[in-house]
Amino acid sequence: MAKDIHPSAIIEQGAEIGDEVCIGAYAFIGGKVHIGKGTVVAHHATVDGATTMGEHNEVHPYAYVGAKTHDLKYQGGLPGLTIGDRNVFREYSTVHSATNEGEFTRVGNDNVILAYSHIAHDCVIGNHFVMSSHAALAGHVEVGDYVNFGWGAGIHQFAKVGDFAMVAATARVSQDVPPFMIVEGSPAISRTINKIGLERRGVPAEEIQAARRIFKLFYKQGLNRSQARTEMKALGLLETRMGRLMDGFLEKSSRGIC
Repeated sequence: MAKDIHPSAIIEQGAEIGDEVCIGAYAFIGGKVHIGKGTVVAHHATVDGATTMGEHNEVHPYAYVGAKTHDLKYQGGLPGLTIGDRNVFREYSTVHSATNEGEFTRVGNDNVILAYSHIAHDCVIGNHFVMSSHAALAGHVEVGDYVNFGWGAGIHQFAKVGDFAMVAATARVSQDVPPFMIVEGSPAISRTINKIGLERRGVPAEEIQAARRIFKLFYKQGLNRSQARTEMKALGLLETRMGRLMDGFLEKSSRGIC
């Protein structure tokens, strides 16, 4: 199928451009880039590096996808960036490639990265992530599915954010954010469960109630993390989806939880 490429766009030799791709005026596409069907790269946008992008993505004006890592440990080579389908990268957003040869920054499907936001090297992003303007992920951050970040939120390197979590505007997150929690403040602390987010994703009422019971165990009863996990098991909460989400997340958590 036909491509729509503006004559002023620069597409380096070696780039692979799929069918029905639209590339706007003065856009730049690097020679190691693979762009999937139906993707739109707007005027003055850049897609560079060893970047593989799936289908029906949008790269808005002045966004820079596939930039070289900021990591001072970079020793050369061509680390990569992989992006799934139906993602939106708004104006001036930046997504960096990994640091080491053979490694990748990874972005899943159906994510919306708003203006001036930054995804650093070696991050792993799930699906249906909404990242508000001026938010930033440091290197090696992992973000689950159906996560929402408010304006100006900042996440420490190597931190993890669980499924259905919400990070409030201007939060400073230095520890892991458990699934289905809302965290806010500087430093960020867990305030309550993300009830609205869970409801919007069709999570049943009994699972939302389980999430509320888990929140109380970890944050309202004076238990340490080990004690709360033991109590969660004793109460049968591991038989719920929310309980399994929390328990699995804690197994992987290395920075402690907000």
